[in-house]
Amino acid sequence: MQARIFKNYKILVLSMMMLTVISCSNDDDLSDLNDTIFVRHKNADMPAYIHGNASEKVFLITLHGGPGGLGLDLRVDAFKNRIEKEYAVVYFDQRGSGMSQGSFSENELNIDIMAEDVLALVKVLKHKYGNDARFFLMGHSWGGALGTLTLLKDQDDFLGWIEVDGAHNPKGMYPEYIANFNRVANEQIELENNITYWESIINLVNSVPPTYREKYFFDLNNEAFRAERRLVDNNIINEQINGNNTFFEYNLITALWNNRNIIGIITNQGFWENVSYTDRLQEIEVPSLVLWGKYDMILPATFAKEAYDNLGSAEKKLVIFERSGHAPMLSEADAFVDEILLFMDTYK
Repeated sequence: MQARIFKNYKILVLSMMMLTVISCSNDDDLSDLNDTIFVRHKNADMPAYIHGNASEKVFLITLHGGPGGLGLDLRVDAFKNRIEKEYAVVYFDQRGSGMSQGSFSENELNIDIMAEDVLALVKVLKHKYGNDARFFLMGHSWGGALGTLTLLKDQDDFLGWIEVDGAHNPKGMYPEYIANFNRVANEQIELENNITYWESIINLVNSVPPTYREKYFFDLNNEAFRAERRLVDNNIINEQINGNNTFFEYNLITALWNNRNIIGIITNQGFWENVSYTDRLQEIEVPSLVLWGKYDMILPATFAKEAYDNLGSAEKKLVIFERSGHAPMLSEADAFVDEILLFMDTYK
């Protein structure tokens, strides 16, 4: 594991949990946090960046996409300018992702242990900010799968769950790619938008086998991102406005290496071929908010209704953003934040 050097740090050992947190804090003012903590759990060291207003001790824990993204990928203008004004947001670099490091084996890099990491993060946050700290959990894309499993393990510490274009049913993605590409392609051809491109998409999906094959899965996944670009070009979905100036504070090489390795490891475990949590969503009973882009080509909106219909919460809401693809926080930022804040204000 590569050594790190921090200024003004302290180490707290939580012996009962076998966790270590290294904390770098600006001051004790909870109304304007700018903290970084490092959670050590099962041979991994994982940073969490905490920004915003924790005066009510209400925290939104965010789980980035990927697998292999960075927690700060989600710290876009929509979060910085509005959500952080009201609540503290925790941007977590997952095991094998972002700036996380460790000496764990491939057997210790799987979604089951990663869900335990999230629960460990909650315990560390409560240790640092007090047992009266309260938490919402939000997962985007791959983070939707990770957040779902986290709640299936233990939802007692969470006030609510927010799934944003999430992969709660990875096994269903391959057949849905085929169905969704056909739907959208035929719709766009009828509108006379990029006819040559969308005809090539129909030819593509007609040429792939009907059941999962790794190569074709990633071919379709990559094409989904290109397809969203075409929908932007034809003014079907809004241009994405980011405002994210993610700064690789520790080690850019670590982030790139993590991203490359974790995708291959998770794929080799059969995640996209065999895993689905849909039948267990009924076990999630905390208030739930499902947010999705209508034209999400990476995780089509069919999964939004599937999540909403199957979640066991008596208090749940589904919002489809009509002008968005896979990232409504970038393409319809104000409406997206409105829903997040309303949900948190209601259930905090």
